[in-house]
Order: sequence, then C-alpha cells, then structure tokens
Amino acid sequence: PDPTLCFVTNREQTGGRPLDVIVEAAVDGGVNMVQLRERDLPGGHLLNWAFRLRKITTGKALFTVNDRIDIAMLSGADGVQLGEEGIKIRDVRRIAGNSLMLGRSVHSLESAKIATWDGADFLVVGTIFPTGSHPGGVTAGPELISEIRDATDVPILAIGGVDETNIQQVTSAGANGAAVITAISRRPDPKSAAQLLLSLMSNRSDA
Repeated sequence: PDPTLCFVTNREQTGGRPLDVIVEAAVDGGVNMVQLRERDLPGGHLLNWAFRLRKITTGKALFTVNDRIDIAMLSGADGVQLGEEGIKIRDVRRIAGNSLMLGRSVHSLESAKIATWDGADFLVVGTIFPTGSHPGGVTAGPELISEIRDATDVPILAIGGVDETNIQQVTSAGANGAAVITAISRRPDPKSAAQLLLSLMSNRSDA
C-alpha cells in the first residue's frame, strides 16, 4: 500500500495491555502492515502469536514476520522482514519461492543498493530519528531516505523514532511509508494514533 503504515510488535511496549488488543485497534485505525517481531520468544510461542495476528490481519492488512521464514510459511504470512546481515534473499527464494514478500533492513546507501540488486520487495531504512530504546544511538536522518530513493525504485519504509511529529519528513524525503512501534503501542488510543499517522502521510503525499 502507498502510503504504508507498518506496526511492528513489541509486547513490552503496550502499556500493560494485551498485544493482540493493540494490533486489532491499530488495524481498525488503518494500519495496513503488521510485523511480528518478538525476538525473545521460542518458536512454538512465536508461531501461536503468528496465527493470532494472521487472523486479525486477514483481509485487512499485510502480515510479515521478522526473520523467521519457517514461522511465516507455517502461519500463512504475506512476507518476511530480513535483517541487514540476515539470510540472503536468493536463499530464501529457494525455500519459499515467490510465496513471500521479502523485505530487507538497511542502514546505508550501499546496503540498499545490494538489497535492490538481490531482489528485495521493499526496504526498511533506519535508524532515522532517536528512539527511546537507543536515545544516544547514531541516527541517519531523512537524508538517508533521499539518497536511497535516488538509487532505487523499491518501496521504502522509514523506521526509528518515527511518530506524528516527524512522519511527514520521511514521506517528503521519498519514503513510501513508515514502520512504528511506540507511536501506536504507547498511545492511549492506538486506533486514533494510527489514523493520525496515516492522515499525515496522505496529506503530505498529496501536497
């Protein structure tokens, strides 16, 4: 979808509310991609969550799984999000064929070029802005989005500290959307938060 609003899960960032409740509210608010990213969970528990989120997103939003090709295929997910140093896209194709969309996380122009050449269906580019989990970490700013946009036609999602105060900066720089966690999960009303983010992106893209 363009614009794409991807909600990335983190069950420790829900303000004590059940994760599936947050996801359902986010999808009701217009989130059109959900990524399951619960890195600490063993496979069986992760698969259970994948089935639950697949049910919530069916017919409403794309559903992707972070790194775990097996979980994605077993749950009927739409795609997998691969880390910058993750399995090569051509190797995933050997397993999944064309049944999964393949995203690649990138942190530099060079990595974006390599991912494009390898056949990534979309790029998740970051870290764009400071985040609560890494407040002193290195950030690239929207300039990295612009550099990558000039080098590839592959859809780009910005990640890292993106919220209602800066989401228009990343779309203005050429991103097709954004991936967020706390900009939805920590808000009192996740549905309204998602609606606001989508509205801001749509207004910017129409300007």
